[in-house]
Amino acid sequence: MKRWSAGRKKEVVLRLLRGEPVDALSREVAVPIFKLEQWRDRPLAGIDAGSGSARTIRSSRKLDDANRRIGELVMEVEILQKERRAQRPFWSVGGRRDEPRDLRGCR
Repeated sequence: MKRWSAGRKKEVVLRLLRGEPVDALSREVAVPIFKLEQWRDRPLAGIDAGSGSARTIRSSRKLDDANRRIGELVMEVEILQKERRAQRPFWSVGGRRDEPRDLRGCR
């Protein structure tokens, strides 16, 4: 059994991808069919994984943008709550009608 260089494997895989019959190529290069299929499947899996990375990057950017927007909205809510408290304190003396009551004892 001789060792195959990456270049020689690439030539065989390219021949497979061009449509040469795997059984004829197997006999010609004296490599079992299952091994040729493994050689062919590895680069194809890499291509599939590589094409997904662009989608992953886009999704990651969208997620980063959404998180940034959530942060902005949280800060805006906090600012508005502080302004509201400054204008109309939540607990005031005199028991206003819109003031929340302690309802723990009520059923």
